[in-house]
Amino acid sequence: MITRYPTKKIYVGDVAVGGDAPISTQSMTYSNTYDVDATVEQIKRLHFAGCDIVRVAVPDMEDALALKAIKEQIDLPLVADIHYNYKLALIAAESVDCIRFNPGNIGEKSRIKEIVKACQQRNIPIRIGVNAGSLEKEFENKYGQTAEGMVASAEYNIKYLEDLGFTDIKISLKASDVERTVAAYRQLRPKNNYPFHLGVTEAGTLFHATVKSAIGLGTLLLEGIGDTMRVSITGELEEEINVARAILKDSGAMPDGLNIISCPTCGRIEADLVTAVAEIERRTAHIKTPLNVSVMGCVVNAIGEAAHADVAIAYGKGKGLVMVKGEVIANLDESELVDKFVYEVEKMAAETE
Repeated sequence: MITRYPTKKIYVGDVAVGGDAPISTQSMTYSNTYDVDATVEQIKRLHFAGCDIVRVAVPDMEDALALKAIKEQIDLPLVADIHYNYKLALIAAESVDCIRFNPGNIGEKSRIKEIVKACQQRNIPIRIGVNAGSLEKEFENKYGQTAEGMVASAEYNIKYLEDLGFTDIKISLKASDVERTVAAYRQLRPKNNYPFHLGVTEAGTLFHATVKSAIGLGTLLLEGIGDTMRVSITGELEEEINVARAILKDSGAMPDGLNIISCPTCGRIEADLVTAVAEIERRTAHIKTPLNVSVMGCVVNAIGEAAHADVAIAYGKGKGLVMVKGEVIANLDESELVDKFVYEVEKMAAETE
């Protein structure tokens, strides 16, 4: 397991963020927030996909006034995303579980003071959401849209909230590229113990967002940095959660379900491995128990990998072995291997729970 930086634990609704809490996943609806039915429907989709915290845009008064009705119909903690108009945060604070404000466009600090007061009264946290593309002018003029500028903005606003007696804080430092994002989080992490919300913003469509987020967020997670995260994708809501959970699992930050080890395609493969692995993924998607399973297509890789897996298939010509903890338990025709494999995986998962 990865050793995480020790951070302060705060609560967004009933979800703990920081400390010893699991790293949570987040997403954001794309409906007009004032359309209560559409927004609730999207939040429920995210809930079903495994999302832990959801954020909604609040650009207008109509959106802020809709939050109460939305909150009454959902189970996920609700975060209000505030830009420019601080008065919307004051209304949102009456209904939501967290306020995110962008210090680069919220305006003079007296407005932040009013947001802090509203959150203090209702005992809800604040996310200081710094974006490289919208830094306060004093920091952009001095540093440009750099990691150093993002960190300077975050430190200034953290100090301002602390001076107001407010410490239920989480922080994000997002840029649209991996390099600045990683650099900013690395620079700020040793300077305070507040939980970090990770994300590469404006990351693009599914393919590009997956690659950028896997590199950026995966790098930070491997270094023990990060307490909650959003993968930003121009696409369907569920994909953000699917990719986020995959990054958490494959980085070792949150064991979750099967780690499927399978051969790359090559000329040595002696079975239809692509079809077999796809069927295994489909039939084991419900399993949440962390297990290492192996599906190997030739004798070169099969025995070594299979011997170290919890459950494995080692394909040969028209036949193959099923192994459990390195022990051969069946020698079957190729057509019978997947059924036996899935049975043994489900059995082990049930015994391990």
